[in-house]
Amino acid sequence: MLYRTRIAFSLLLLLLIGLPGKTWAGATDSLFQQHCASCHGQQRLGGMGPALLPDNLSRLRKPQAMDVISEGRAATQMPGFKAVLSADQIQALADYIYQPPAHTPRWTLQDIQGSHVIHYDIKQLPDTPAFKADLQNLFVVVELGDHHATLLDGDSFTPIHRFQTRFALHGGPKYSPDGRFVYFASRDGWISKFDIYNLKTVAEIRAGINTRNMAVSFDGRYAMVANYLPHNLVLLDTENLTPIKVIPVEGRVSAVYTAPPRNSFVAALKDSKTILEIPYREPFPTLIIPTETYLDDFFFDQEYNHLIGASREGDRGQVIDLNNSRTVATIPLAGMPHLGSGISWQYQGKTVMATPHLKEGKVSIIDMSNWQVIKQIDTLGPGFFMRSHDNSPYAWVDVFFGPNKDVVHLIDKRTLEIAHTLQPEPGKTAAHVEFTKDGSHALLSIWEQDGAVIVYDANTLKEVKRLPMRKPSGKYNVYNKTHYAAGTSH
Repeated sequence: MLYRTRIAFSLLLLLLIGLPGKTWAGATDSLFQQHCASCHGQQRLGGMGPALLPDNLSRLRKPQAMDVISEGRAATQMPGFKAVLSADQIQALADYIYQPPAHTPRWTLQDIQGSHVIHYDIKQLPDTPAFKADLQNLFVVVELGDHHATLLDGDSFTPIHRFQTRFALHGGPKYSPDGRFVYFASRDGWISKFDIYNLKTVAEIRAGINTRNMAVSFDGRYAMVANYLPHNLVLLDTENLTPIKVIPVEGRVSAVYTAPPRNSFVAALKDSKTILEIPYREPFPTLIIPTETYLDDFFFDQEYNHLIGASREGDRGQVIDLNNSRTVATIPLAGMPHLGSGISWQYQGKTVMATPHLKEGKVSIIDMSNWQVIKQIDTLGPGFFMRSHDNSPYAWVDVFFGPNKDVVHLIDKRTLEIAHTLQPEPGKTAAHVEFTKDGSHALLSIWEQDGAVIVYDANTLKEVKRLPMRKPSGKYNVYNKTHYAAGTSH
């Protein structure tokens, strides 16, 4: 059978030589419909399996995709096809899924509503936790290696529960104000609500085709989903993830965050020089604020009066006064600052913010009283994440990109100098630190398939514990996230 399949495909290749590209595409589409569409959808929009569109696959290189088609993917329902398909067929499928579709896919309100699943009635579940722990000092650890998450006790550093998530979580989970529920967004647009007390996923809905991130309102009533595709924001009722409103926008939504003192969501657009502010009240009107440049990501001051944003392709950041809807300053920030990972602290009687750079080995320190860069700290390479805590003298920054990805710098917040450089595991990527509620311990990821979460004493910098995990990415502490701590991302 396998021999006949290969012969048939070889003959098909010969027949297609010299024929128009559309004919070749049609043949490959037939191959996709036969072997892939039942899980990934006839239009590649996803189903049981993830969406197979170029933007959704941006973090998966084509050679890796070919390996997945050939060998399958562990801990999923994706089988290997190397015994069924020839090398040429696997190559053709890989080429096919990295090509944009002929027509822009649509995902309407009706599609969103049709995807809605309520697994459990929350009102029928116990409102007390099924385990004993400090509920404010829990962590959710996202394990990208096999698409799971682990609920971790932040006092004993022992796993409480490990559960499956949707494919390729993105943008960081968000908590309800009391910490009982955690909300996840996948790259494919799936929003999931997990009940920490009962250790169950209680509701899910697909809010988009390609999603950047989501935010939860300060009062816990609403969730806002930012989509690359379609070009919109989707407002959900957090009780069971029922869709409330779809807000069309001009181009891709690059980020959305909640602004608690303002009782609003704020979103940036990647393809339009505007930001949007949407209050937590019906009919959820949209305020459009013009900007001088496009914004890929942004950072708030602690009062949420100002937004600091930048484009990944630009050479400067801009400061927007949200109360007066205007740009009040520009900041020289080349090297693609990762403002979504920015943090702030008190330095010599004033508030400063710090951001790593994604294209160069620097951390910029900015005086938030006058928006001047007061120092740029040279690092061993471009960094991705920065974290600190009010009770820690150090700001931790990784060196995520480049040959020195196995080290992490500790910047002394009092001197603005690198005080320590740690190398948790030579040759393995060290990334994303998060602190316990009291700041006594710092948790760091070995961002590898056979990775780990390493627990450090935040004062002595001694390793306390090492927990093996499957490519752990972010770790999110309930207290720090629900209290919008200055040392963590919001």
